[in-house]
This record gives sequence, C-alpha cells and structure tokens, in this order.
Amino acid sequence: MTEANVLPRAAGAEAAASASAVIELGCVTKTYGTGQAAVQALRGIDLSIDGGEFVAVMGPSGSGKSTCMNIIGCLDTPTSGSYLFEGVEVGNLSHRQRALLRRHFLGFVFQGYNLLNRTSALENVELPLIYRGVPQRERRASALRALAIVGLEAWAEHTPGELSGGQQQRVAIARAIVTEPTVILADEPTGNLDTARSREIMDLLVTLNRERGITIVMVTHEPDMAAYARRVVRFVDGLVESDRTNGERV
Repeated sequence: MTEANVLPRAAGAEAAASASAVIELGCVTKTYGTGQAAVQALRGIDLSIDGGEFVAVMGPSGSGKSTCMNIIGCLDTPTSGSYLFEGVEVGNLSHRQRALLRRHFLGFVFQGYNLLNRTSALENVELPLIYRGVPQRERRASALRALAIVGLEAWAEHTPGELSGGQQQRVAIARAIVTEPTVILADEPTGNLDTARSREIMDLLVTLNRERGITIVMVTHEPDMAAYARRVVRFVDGLVESDRTNGERV
C-alpha cells in the first residue's frame, strides 16, 4: 500500500512473496451460526489476484461468492484462514484500520447504484472525498474529473431521477474511482440494465482496467458479462470449483 501511516506494512519474506498479488486468500472459511444451526458459507478458499487483473466471480446462489466478496471488501471477517491485501494481513488490523483500507484502497459498485436521490451526480461522486476530509474545491475538481472519465461531466448537476439506469451506474462508477482505488469490487453491476447499457458499462470497466490499471473483481451471474473479464473464478458449495483464463476479447 502506498499511503504512509494508513496501514502497517508486511515485512521481509512475506512482503516479497506478495509483491505482485493485491489480494491473497489462504484456506479462508466462514461459518454463520453455531451448533446444528451453523452454515458453512466458505469451506477453505485459496485465491490470489494480481494487480491489474480483471476477475469475474460466478456461481449459483449460496455458493459463497458474495461472502468472499464481503471478506475482500472488509465488510466481513473470515472464521479462519488468511487474507492479505498488498502483503498486509487484514485479520491483524483494527476496526479503524479496516475502515481506512476500504476508504483509501477499495471502490465499490453495486447492482442498485446506491445513489442519494436528492443530490446531484456531482455531489454523489464527491461523497467518498467528504469522508476523507478533502477540501471542497479539491473534491469538486476530482469529482468532475471522475464524471468526465465516465462520460457524464455535462450531467454533473442532474439528480439520479433525471438520469437513465445506465447513466446512474456510470455515476456510481465515477464515485468508485474518484478516490483512485487500487481495487474496484463490482457486485452484479449490470443486473438492472438492458443488454445495450450492460455492454456500455462493461466496456467502461474494461477501459478502467486496461488504461488505468485498476484491479477489478466482479460478481456476475451472466456468462456474457463474465466474458469481458480476463479470468473467471467459479464457486460451488463454498469452494472454488474452477479458475480459468478467458481468451482476449476483440
């Protein structure tokens, strides 16, 4: 991680071994409940994602893919196993440090956009910078740049109700990239969109991955959308069933 004093660094051989991997899960399990009511959502996941990868995560409902994404996003913690982010053992971080990891290194894109309805696109994109304490003039300039990247600078003063579904998702993506994150976690980002708008959003994510080097991990049920990723990991019954590389798109 590049920002000083935000998170402790891994040291020595551990840091060297993790030099190219942004995300490393080692034998990660997650159990909800106890006794006869216990549900084992993850049964021992090993997964490594290098910087600059675009990975699609697939699997049926209840396969563990969303639980895995929540752990990667520091929204949940594993029952056992290891999670390294850029060589840092996330399990050793305090609650505040995990919040800082989310704030400084992760961007989130959701199926339902999660925009504030009564505020403009610009104000929605500014929100993560407000949490970081960025001065108003600086955060406005950053938000306008992010909206320009997704092709919506001219719509900056429009509220979500004045935007199409595809435009709302573009605003959500601008909000995710305004902090210049290392990783974008996208949960069914095209789930509420028609085919044409879905392709536009996927083309945008591919551009962010290839031209800006942002690592993208995306949950999807749709094979057509997974085809945009360089790699597809499939979960079944809390385990990684397959992990394969896609052919290059033309």
